[in-house]
Amino acid sequence: MTRTLISQAQLRRGRGRFLYWAVLAVVVLGFTLVFLGPLYWMVTGALKSGQEIAQTPPTLWPRDPELRNYADAWNNLDLAKLMFNTFYYAAGAVFFQLVFDTAAAYALSKLRPAFGNVILAAMLATLMIPAMVLIVPQYVTAIDLPIVHVNLLDSPWAIWLPLVANAFNIFLLKRFFDSIPEDLIAAAQVDGASPLRTLWSIILPMSRPILGVVSIFAVTAVWKDFLWPKLVMPSPETRTLSVGIYAFSGGTPQNVVIAASVIAAIPTVIIFLVFQRNIMSGLTTGSLKG
Repeated sequence: MTRTLISQAQLRRGRGRFLYWAVLAVVVLGFTLVFLGPLYWMVTGALKSGQEIAQTPPTLWPRDPELRNYADAWNNLDLAKLMFNTFYYAAGAVFFQLVFDTAAAYALSKLRPAFGNVILAAMLATLMIPAMVLIVPQYVTAIDLPIVHVNLLDSPWAIWLPLVANAFNIFLLKRFFDSIPEDLIAAAQVDGASPLRTLWSIILPMSRPILGVVSIFAVTAVWKDFLWPKLVMPSPETRTLSVGIYAFSGGTPQNVVIAASVIAAIPTVIIFLVFQRNIMSGLTTGSLKG
């Protein structure tokens, strides 16, 4: 029998059952309001007029919904260009992270180089460093890349290179690769497969769930980032969505800016709703060995 905080006997009683479901309903409703409340406020705020947004107390629903706010946001803020830039940067981040992080995780998990555990520990230790501390050295590196002395400002490489070596993704991939039976690797070696062939033909086809999770993490990291793209993409032609919306927010009505924020959030929400099963399965697969 499964042991829980509340015994089955208490749950069968009338009062215990009522208290259990009442507390559960309150907790679920509270968390729902906390997570969905800001989204609701953003969506409804995009349908209000400027005067209605600024009024006190605020209204829960717009008196006269204005759908043209979305059209104004799309046209006035040039969201098509900003969205294309962000998709381009996100696609590059996904590609480079899948290539280099997968190779690093495969080497640490299956090839087992000398001092591999030390290297992994050193990479995981970088997760303890606050991201804000790395902004200055990363920016200095971006404006004068060592050895080649190239300025990466307004170049997609300024976004891609800092995202390539992601310690969390490498650890996540390594844990998944550790769960793949060694018998498969040994059988491939007996058949004459090289380590690269083993990775391509055996490891990667079995790792689609975790590769999907890493891809989603890479996309959302680029999509929601603001400070770093603002520093390394100063030109209006190379801005991302978040930076472009901020740049236009000074002389644009607040309701139009909120509408632009809603449009910018739609792709990531769709990605999560479509791939939520893959996210959960990828995070849990390989966590337990049987």
